[in-house]
Amino acid sequence: MISSVKLTASSFTNQKLPLPKPQYFLQPTSQNVKQNLIINHSFSCQKPFYISSIENFSLLKKTEQRGTECKAYEADQSRPLEINIDLPDEQARLEAAQRLRIGIYFATWWALNVVFNIYNKKVLNAFPYPWLTSTLSLATGSLMMLISWATRIADAPNTDLEFWKTLFPVAVAHTIGHVAATVSMSKVAVSFTHIIKSGEPAFSVLVSRFLLGETFPVPVYLSLLPIIGGCALAAVTELNFNMTGFMGAMISNLAFVFRNIFSKKGMKGKSVSGMNYYACLSILSLLILTPFAIAVEGPKMWAAGWENAISQIGPHFIWWVAAQSVFYHLYNQVSYMSLDQISPLTFSIGNTMKRISVIVSSILIFHTPVQPINALGAAIAILGTFLYSQAKL
Repeated sequence: MISSVKLTASSFTNQKLPLPKPQYFLQPTSQNVKQNLIINHSFSCQKPFYISSIENFSLLKKTEQRGTECKAYEADQSRPLEINIDLPDEQARLEAAQRLRIGIYFATWWALNVVFNIYNKKVLNAFPYPWLTSTLSLATGSLMMLISWATRIADAPNTDLEFWKTLFPVAVAHTIGHVAATVSMSKVAVSFTHIIKSGEPAFSVLVSRFLLGETFPVPVYLSLLPIIGGCALAAVTELNFNMTGFMGAMISNLAFVFRNIFSKKGMKGKSVSGMNYYACLSILSLLILTPFAIAVEGPKMWAAGWENAISQIGPHFIWWVAAQSVFYHLYNQVSYMSLDQISPLTFSIGNTMKRISVIVSSILIFHTPVQPINALGAAIAILGTFLYSQAKL
């Protein structure tokens, strides 16, 4: 391989010198060159070579020093190319994007949940029919998803009959939990309902232990003590205690525990996204709830209550109903979508913080009277829920 050839003025003399028999010739194509360039260096003739660069290739006067530099390489020989490219730190960028995504999920989840609880309580204060209110929430979410699928805003799930069979017990538990929580909030303050609902981990452990035969580490059982004690302290010191509201929150806890158990068993191996899974759950729950809502309350009671609410609140009441229905679907949808992106530990911490945000915001907005001992019970219960999430994982 020829890497360079340098010629000086002496290379272009007219004298005839005895030269050895040349092996190869390299003849430039410039018209100004009248003599052949004789190269006496030995190299392989089995491969073609190319001129990569020619510097100062010209014939000058005899008084001037002339030089020609040729660089050549064989056709199939590779030459190292030194290029320094500064690539960004991909790992750091991905971690930052993940943190940002989790922050957006949490902020959206908490905000939507707080807004739903506020409008839901406003609607129930003016329209005390929790069965219809629960039905409207599921109907609005189902309609939103059907429109999204029809307009291809969201991809429709690929389901079969087996999918709906496994989803049915989940939908039954979801329907009971949703109605029970709404009944609770129609009778007591939002803060009290969520304090009692913070005891859901205790129901989860008890059901799993006595019905499913599962065992847990000792720290898990110990974390139940502050949960049960805090909920009991908050219930005893609640100024507006109501047995129906209390039992509604307790039934909601139990129903959601069974919903989680059925969901884990029935959704193994399914490829439905979190958003579409909750959409299918809403549609099936709506079909289950509608006949029971009609039987328990009925259109006559709804019509009378609607007229009374409109006369007292005005057209704003329609906005309240629409808002609580839309925000109920959105906050649940975001919570299911977040399960695809974050770990169970992160989700449990976020759920605990969500309880705090709902309790505090409802107390401030509705001016709920809270005694110090009641606030202490709520804080103990929430702390126990956090400790449970740490010991469980």
